Amino acid sequence: MHDNAPARPADAFRQRLLSRKPLLGSFIKTPTVHATEILGDLGFDFVVVDEEHAPFDRGQTELIMLAARAAGTAAIVRVPEIARILGALDDGAAGVLVPHISSATRAREAAAACRYRGGRRGFSNSPRAGRYGGLGIWPHVDRQDAHVSLIAMIEDPEALAEIDAILATDGLDAVFIGRGDLTVALQAESPEAPPVQAAVETICAAAERAGKPVCMMVANAAEAKRYHTIGASAFIIASDQAFMRRAAAESLGSFAKEFAA
Repeated sequence: MHDNAPARPADAFRQRLLSRKPLLGSFIKTPTVHATEILGDLGFDFVVVDEEHAPFDRGQTELIMLAARAAGTAAIVRVPEIARILGALDDGAAGVLVPHISSATRAREAAAACRYRGGRRGFSNSPRAGRYGGLGIWPHVDRQDAHVSLIAMIEDPEALAEIDAILATDGLDAVFIGRGDLTVALQAESPEAPPVQAAVETICAAAERAGKPVCMMVANAAEAKRYHTIGASAFIIASDQAFMRRAAAESLGSFAKEFAA
């Protein structure tokens, strides 16, 4: 038995993220493997399994990790709480997206949950991440610490006052700007409203100072290009449900048009 595992998309994702080259992903909100397989087959760089806002249990998430591996894409898990990080990583996630990182203290807690060295991640090499025992203790530790990505969601106004300290957290790889939550919290008219845009610019400027990537959800490639100019490099577009709804609405509309009286 050897300690070398074959390279997989999950292994490459962190370095691609840190390089700040454009990456494209989508949320997975339906607890089946098919959408992940389809998006991976199309060439999406990553998917984000949404345990926070969609009905996933650990078993369903674990199957999507396997589907992502088969389809050649990286799977990130948006966990509902820091306590859920361990299960996602043990099951083979390329990383985690952690909501409501509103302080440097919370950022350190998330980082500690993701890292063995310098952190407090509970050890086991028996799940998928450790090749079911195929990796020895320290090769597993080194491999996970090298490849797991931690992305903090900045979606609370109070995080703006601590943004530099948050981004300085050891083990934190990137931030995701939660424009939807910021819009509601700031009682703005839309994500394009000046208070939200000012928050986006503040976060992007801080990320640039820290030399860390920014991830954002965007409506289309044109919007991604616009935010790329101020520092964003990883983009999430729509979700499996949104893609299905959009395609179904287009088909329904064209059908109604053709058969209109």
